[in-house]
Amino acid sequence: MYGEWWKMKNVPMIGLENMGFISNAVSLVTYFYGFMNFSLTKSANTLTNFMGTAYLLAIFGGFISDTYLSRFKTCVILGCMELLAYAILTIQAHAHQLRPVQCQGVQPDLRNRCETANGTQLAVLFTGLYLLALGTGGIKAALPSLGADQFNENDPKEVLKLSRFFNWFLFSVTTGAIIGVTFVVWISSNQGWQWAFGLCFIAVFIGIMFLLMGKSLYHHNVPKGSPFVRFAQVFVAAFRNRNLPIPETTEELYEIYDKEAGKRDEILQRTDQFRFLDRAAIMTTNGASTARRICTVSQVEETKILIRMLPIILSTVFMNTCLAQLQTFSIQQATTMDPRILGFNVPGPSLTVIPLLFMSLLIPLYDRVFVPIARRITGIPTGIRHLQRIGVGLVLSAISMAITGVVETRRKHVAIEHNMVDSAQPLPITVFWLGFQYFIFGIADIFTLVGLLEFFYSESSTGMKSLSTAISWSSMAFGYFLSSVVVEVVNKVSGGWLASNNLNRDNLNYFYWLLSGVSMVNFGVYLVCASWYRYKKVDMSQEEDDKS
Repeated sequence: MYGEWWKMKNVPMIGLENMGFISNAVSLVTYFYGFMNFSLTKSANTLTNFMGTAYLLAIFGGFISDTYLSRFKTCVILGCMELLAYAILTIQAHAHQLRPVQCQGVQPDLRNRCETANGTQLAVLFTGLYLLALGTGGIKAALPSLGADQFNENDPKEVLKLSRFFNWFLFSVTTGAIIGVTFVVWISSNQGWQWAFGLCFIAVFIGIMFLLMGKSLYHHNVPKGSPFVRFAQVFVAAFRNRNLPIPETTEELYEIYDKEAGKRDEILQRTDQFRFLDRAAIMTTNGASTARRICTVSQVEETKILIRMLPIILSTVFMNTCLAQLQTFSIQQATTMDPRILGFNVPGPSLTVIPLLFMSLLIPLYDRVFVPIARRITGIPTGIRHLQRIGVGLVLSAISMAITGVVETRRKHVAIEHNMVDSAQPLPITVFWLGFQYFIFGIADIFTLVGLLEFFYSESSTGMKSLSTAISWSSMAFGYFLSSVVVEVVNKVSGGWLASNNLNRDNLNYFYWLLSGVSMVNFGVYLVCASWYRYKKVDMSQEEDDKS
């Protein structure tokens, strides 16, 4: 791994790009509220819409990467879009005429008298924001796949290196996020937003330069056309042949084994699930094999892979709903507690650095200690299988929510004990108590997030690597969107567990325990989906023929 250092040239871009994205994710709401004069509600909604859109646009980035552009070109082009976005935001933050008169510091009941942003100012803001969403979403889809492409997943010696790449990918993401939520946020708060946006511009520019340095050494994927078109062809062909009997032997189905002219499509073996789709590969009596009339076994199996993956990704959405609570309600908990830790005052929004710090310490331990020990026990190069890794993370997220409920019960008990239920003063309980839930959830993220990325990359066919990686990111988008729905539903059904605007009177601990219970039910569903899943099988005899 270390001798092939060039294969990791995209890792700096991962960290540098994420530094800007995460710093904006935790602080843009203050820019909207204090500098664009949005209301609190509009500020929060604008930020969540931006975050959800960015993760969903990863699907678009993965699509164009697999269909029209290579992953390298996608990273460079969308990286340049991200540069343009930061340039627009920097100019707006610097030029007073592109922003309304600042209303920061005005009492909330007088804010309706402040000047609102005009059409031009809003156009500049949203152009920058959604160019940023498009750029960062596309990079999140293409960049991990580009790095993983440098390793041969069918070579047992390379499987461990591939798994290690994803571990260090997460480490780079985490390191960038730590710098973002500390240094970049401090810059925006103390030096000005134009300097923070400018710093993000420089970081992404340096990341692109690192990426370009490896251009001549990278293995570049060749786009194989739209995977959605291939999926549609399979369903259409299977429907057209719906009255034909399903062949019992694979020899009766159509496949292309011609590897001349440098064609390097992998050959996928037939599986016994969704057998009705096998009709799409039935050869006609005269052997006709036009693309519109017949599909290869590999194309059919590619479609089956996507269908099998969908229950897995849906089973992980609720974990990200739980993650959203740690970024919202837990921050509100922190504002009611003693912020001093080891002599330092830790502001509520900076608590997000706690799980990031834990993760930056635990990832090397996982890669260098846990994996070798587990490999000796299981004989699996990666220590445990991808689906097992995801499952461990789901269990830990449920445990984290249970611990969070216990901590909230303790916090409320302190408020009652000291007669501070309606007090605005910090309670005599240290914010360090929240570190336990962040610690457990940080470990859960190490297992599930990396497990998902590695699972979707390894299991997808060569023609949909980026799209599959993008689908794993979409779990976070749907988790955030589902969080708002869950809070509203729980409030209505429970009669207002979270409706009093006073955490000391709310029943937030009940809400956390409910999330923990639902998480365990979700884990049960995941176990069913994981046991039902069939890992893809590549025709290794053909791979060996290609090498010889």
